[in-house]
Amino acid sequence: MTALASLIRLGTSSWAYEGWQGLVYHRRYSKVRFSQDTLAEYATYTVGDAPLFRTVGIDHTFYRSAGVKQLTHYAGQVPDTFRFCSKVWEDITVPTYANLPRYGAKAGRTNARFLDAAAFRDLVLAPLQDGLGDKLGPVLFEFQRWGIEPDSFLPRLDRFLEHLPAGPPYAVEVRNPAILSTRYRDILAAHGVAHVYNHWTAMPPLSEQHRLLGQTFTAPHLVIRLLTPLGLAHGQAVERYTPYNRIVEPQPRMRTDTVDLVQQAVSQGVASYVLVNNRSEGCSPATVRAISDALTGAPSPSS
Repeated sequence: MTALASLIRLGTSSWAYEGWQGLVYHRRYSKVRFSQDTLAEYATYTVGDAPLFRTVGIDHTFYRSAGVKQLTHYAGQVPDTFRFCSKVWEDITVPTYANLPRYGAKAGRTNARFLDAAAFRDLVLAPLQDGLGDKLGPVLFEFQRWGIEPDSFLPRLDRFLEHLPAGPPYAVEVRNPAILSTRYRDILAAHGVAHVYNHWTAMPPLSEQHRLLGQTFTAPHLVIRLLTPLGLAHGQAVERYTPYNRIVEPQPRMRTDTVDLVQQAVSQGVASYVLVNNRSEGCSPATVRAISDALTGAPSPSS
């Protein structure tokens, strides 16, 4: 399928899961090097004669901006056609730090770097470009559910996007359904930034998100992140699905909506990135395989 090879990239939210031993990983890795060195095998995992995973999410960069050395190591393990989708450090996307121990003295305080374009450029984008080079795909701004209200957030988002450096594709993920509106859509479209269609606990279904955005893609790229079943909290999903080595609970509508969105994007020449989390069904490689099979019309192995 030519479109699948050229416009569609499927992958997982991360790659360092020991539950995938025997499924994706067949080499031996030490525990201390597992997360650093399994990426090469991930990127060459094939179904038939084609690689299944042509992209991957770098989730840990939400908690701390990655260094150039680490990113260069990642880039050196994958082919030139592979693309990384990296989350932006939360110091750029969180308006107020939660009262959690990991924030230390910042806990409960207003974040002075919230939507600071210069800080993003210097602290996040520069290392990504230096370390990943041409293998850098969409850069993902994840905004949590709380503290993000339309009237105050959208004007600031508009100003922030206006000052982003040209170069990589950008995408915005919101987790407050109230943000989804024609105003939000028009802001993204004005700057050529994608909405991240996220299948997450408190968000509407993917097809409903698309309806709320006027059935319109706002950028030359589409990003879909399949995170948790609707209505199921992250902690509950972890408990239900660990160790992530098999499909536990298929999500038929999630899969159908994903395939429909990707097919719509392909028909419009829009490049698609689909990132699947283990918590969506129990085993993201198996979910990716099922979505790939649905897109190509291949019979999918039983889950």
